[in-house]
Amino acid sequence: MKTNRAIRTPGGLSLRVDLRAVTVVGLLLLAALAASVVLIGTGDFPIPAADVLKTLAGDGNAGQEFIVNELRLPRVLVGLLVGASLGVGGALFQAISRNPLGSPDVLGLGQGATAGALVMIVLFSGSSLQVTLGALVGGLATGFAIYLLAWKRGVHGYRLVLVGIGVSAIVTAINGYLLTMSDIVDAARAVVWMTGSLNGRDWDQVWPLLTLCAVLVPLVLANARGLRMMEMGDDVSYALGVRVERVRMLLLVAAVLLTATATAAAGPVSFVALTAPQLARRLTRSPGPNLLPSLCMGAALLVAADWISQRTFGADQVPVGVVTGVLGGLYLLWLLVTERRAGRI
Repeated sequence: MKTNRAIRTPGGLSLRVDLRAVTVVGLLLLAALAASVVLIGTGDFPIPAADVLKTLAGDGNAGQEFIVNELRLPRVLVGLLVGASLGVGGALFQAISRNPLGSPDVLGLGQGATAGALVMIVLFSGSSLQVTLGALVGGLATGFAIYLLAWKRGVHGYRLVLVGIGVSAIVTAINGYLLTMSDIVDAARAVVWMTGSLNGRDWDQVWPLLTLCAVLVPLVLANARGLRMMEMGDDVSYALGVRVERVRMLLLVAAVLLTATATAAAGPVSFVALTAPQLARRLTRSPGPNLLPSLCMGAALLVAADWISQRTFGADQVPVGVVTGVLGGLYLLWLLVTERRAGRI
């Protein structure tokens, strides 16, 4: 059965469509939206899915509209946008580094954003907005430092991963030192933020994330062809007309911005950026970065993890970062077992 189909437009433009990838994207979008509706209806005041949809359409009563539109919808939107940003960011880092471990979790961007947040919490007792800005600045500064340290007539995957691991170790040590300097109240606040959580998220976090995704995601998708060619090597890419360093730098900046903004909004949610691109690739069975499937997979994973947190622990729910950490760890263990049985490790 063919999974690829060529489509020609009346203007002479020819496109190749991977039917399996399109199906996977559609199913993941449907899963993410369905999980979002169920999540909006979950809480101390449960609302049936049908009533959630009616309220979103503007036909709910006053109480339902307040609970859905003001309390729960912003949290779900932040979860979708953070998951999508981490999914795309992880896919970009893994494609550029040509390494399945080349994700923001490993390269130290999450630790850099954590350092920025800790500086605002521990040294300045900053407000929520200041902590968010500190995390954003910390993530961007760490990404810039990794790029500069990895540069040697270009940025290559192996060196990028090694430099990222080294920077991650250094920043982790700095974060530990900042925690030892803080008093018990600030330390407790910092630890909750470092776990990654969607609790208390409102429209103030939605709009910056939505604006950034609306700008960067189309830009990234427009350069997907060049990124796919770069996976064949720089020399082949140059021969095919790809401006390798320009495309690589543009996509790295986009990946750092997406990851840093997502971390600033929800804290360093672990494993989503690492596992979403790999799961998407396994489902599509398609080579290349799989940017759009990774985006949908990241959104679905984070919303599902938040629903698991609320359904399992109720009022004493754990932060969503704990759930993604457990699920990501189980996935890595499964991956190691299957790779070992296949004789690849």
